[in-house]
Amino acid sequence: MRAIWKGSVSFGLVNVPVKLYSATESHDVSFRQVHAKDGGRIKYQRTCSIDGEEVAYADIAKGYETEDGEMVILTDDDMADLPVTSSREIAVEKFVPSDQIDPMLLEKSYYLEPEKTGAKPYALLRQALLDADRMAVVTVALRQRTTIAVLRVKPGEGGGVIVLQTMMWPDEIRTPDFNVESGEVKDSEVKMANMLVETLAGDFDVSDFEDDYAEAVQALVKAKIEGGEIKRTPTSTKSSGEVVDLLAALQKSVEAAKSARGESSSDDEKAEEKPKKKAAKKTTKKAAKKKAS
Repeated sequence: MRAIWKGSVSFGLVNVPVKLYSATESHDVSFRQVHAKDGGRIKYQRTCSIDGEEVAYADIAKGYETEDGEMVILTDDDMADLPVTSSREIAVEKFVPSDQIDPMLLEKSYYLEPEKTGAKPYALLRQALLDADRMAVVTVALRQRTTIAVLRVKPGEGGGVIVLQTMMWPDEIRTPDFNVESGEVKDSEVKMANMLVETLAGDFDVSDFEDDYAEAVQALVKAKIEGGEIKRTPTSTKSSGEVVDLLAALQKSVEAAKSARGESSSDDEKAEEKPKKKAAKKTTKKAAKKKAS
């Protein structure tokens, strides 16, 4: 992994120099839009909805649409006046009970690694969070914008690692505009529901779940490549040794090996082939299958 940010965690008079790493990566399968006849990629032009003319990238500005449909154009000078920050500090505001943090507020996760000089205060903060069973609510500037986040400990070897999880602002959580009618629930139905819960009770193990859809797509693409079902386009007329990179491009979208580095999708990343053929289901719980049978 490559550090995407360097700074320090400050709580009280203690300062912990750290590095920040993306803790997650998306494995969603992505497809390109192509011409079904010859496999050519579909291109989109930037055109103005009013005069229909193509607009050069240099002439594109940011616009904010009001509730009544009016468009407010913001210039580069306007954007320069907005509050931004380049602070390299993760400031602990308070330590709160873990159960007070609504999971809906949590967004992206990052690992915090201490610099060599911060190993001891890092371990101190980690142990304090564990002993108190609390999370640290912090403010941090990422991509020049200040956001709120929490620090928590992910258990593991060596005492675990501190994870920073950014949070959504309260007004970004939508309130449901419907009411759930519970209806009349009989005691016998509640008892049966409780029995079902006990039957399916167990500890969470992430290995019980797998992305069958992505593997099925890989197998499908591999089968088509082996069967010669490939559209030759000007961008893919390469030697047979590089044709396999077409599959590697799909594999890259699944593994998103470069997403943490902010690189776009390409056809030049190598990946291992997975010939397993499975039903195209997004997620499958192995344990539930066994009990259902």
